Amino acid sequence: MQIRSFFTQIKNNCLQFFITFIFAVLFGVFLSSCQTLVEKDSQVIHLVLWQGINPPSNREVFQKLVDKFNQTHSNIQVESIFVGEPDQQLPKILTAIVGNSPPDILSYNPQMVGKFVELDAIVPLENWWERSPIKPEISPNLLSEVELDGHLWAIPAYTSNLGIFYRHDIFQAAGITQPPQNWTQLREVAKKLTVDTNGDGHPDRHGILLPLGIGEWTVFSWFPFLLSAEGDIVQNNQPDLTNPGAIAALKFWQDLVDDGSTLLSPPERGYEEDAFLSGRVAMQITGPWTYITKSKVDYKVFPIPSDVTRATVTGTGTFFIMKTTPEKEKAAWKFMEYILGEEFQTAWSIGTGFLPVNIKSAKSAAYQEYLQQRPWLKVFVEQIPIARYRPNISGYNRLSQSLGRAIEATLLQKSSAEAALKKAQERIVSSW
Repeated sequence: MQIRSFFTQIKNNCLQFFITFIFAVLFGVFLSSCQTLVEKDSQVIHLVLWQGINPPSNREVFQKLVDKFNQTHSNIQVESIFVGEPDQQLPKILTAIVGNSPPDILSYNPQMVGKFVELDAIVPLENWWERSPIKPEISPNLLSEVELDGHLWAIPAYTSNLGIFYRHDIFQAAGITQPPQNWTQLREVAKKLTVDTNGDGHPDRHGILLPLGIGEWTVFSWFPFLLSAEGDIVQNNQPDLTNPGAIAALKFWQDLVDDGSTLLSPPERGYEEDAFLSGRVAMQITGPWTYITKSKVDYKVFPIPSDVTRATVTGTGTFFIMKTTPEKEKAAWKFMEYILGEEFQTAWSIGTGFLPVNIKSAKSAAYQEYLQQRPWLKVFVEQIPIARYRPNISGYNRLSQSLGRAIEATLLQKSSAEAALKKAQERIVSSW
């Protein structure tokens, strides 16, 4: 019995040793697999992208395209984060830059080029650009807005410009068969379309909506009129708000207000389209991204009417590579090339209404079919050759705010156009 117990104990010990051995082997394999996964994951470059793409439907289109990039680039993964409206973004961006914690890629307007260069926050792209196979597919004139001091500081991911949407049904009811071609005609049409239907002495419908506020949307909307009057706000890198073209452009907006044919938007909400969609205004200055195109109202578009010359202003979406690490900057450029590519450009343009910057995309069968189904969009396409851009100098943000105050004071009839611009010039020069 003792011998049997002895051999039984040996058997149990061997079995326990065998189980322990097998567990150790399996655990070692598991640890080895984890280590392999960690090593493999460490080879993936994770990029954070900040953007303020609106409306949400456009943001969804962008996210799907980012997801597609991530699916086809296993070694680069991009996380797209919505950080608010442009005016809300800027404090966050500047805080992140000063705190040395910027995103890897930033989608923002090109007017901040000068400021970002001054802060040494962005990477010049010309070395990559000159070697990039995508270069021949992009129109060279689109790069001017993101060039400064001989360097290319961003890529134009998409483009657009401003026109005037109008309620075709309201025009027809008023007997207006042709949209206005110049400022005089625009003023006359706006007067004719302003109507008091209930006899209370206040118009129920105005001819045109003008944006109220000191923010960039107000300045952006006014810029086509400035350019049409051959005006400018910068000469030799210095503010010049009191040149004749600037005064004429703001005086024209003042005339529209004095005529009583203008509905002013709520403060800083000049991009909203409720008044147009409800028929409370007959005309609105905006671009091809507008929700109006997705509505069921009877709308059409005409080019910005001319004064001295035909002109409009670009609304370009630009992407910056922020200064981080060489590895991340190189990976970010790969994403940039993807954004500029025909596939992205076609899907983005069809999904959002923005205009493609890629020549192949613009000529593609898919985009041409899209264009044929939307004849109103041709107005914006045809304006591309006459579209100009806002300055990208370092002090543009302060310059724009000062100009915005002048526009607001004029629209609220607190000051004449000339006096408001003179005050703005004095204010900006003192802090330049």
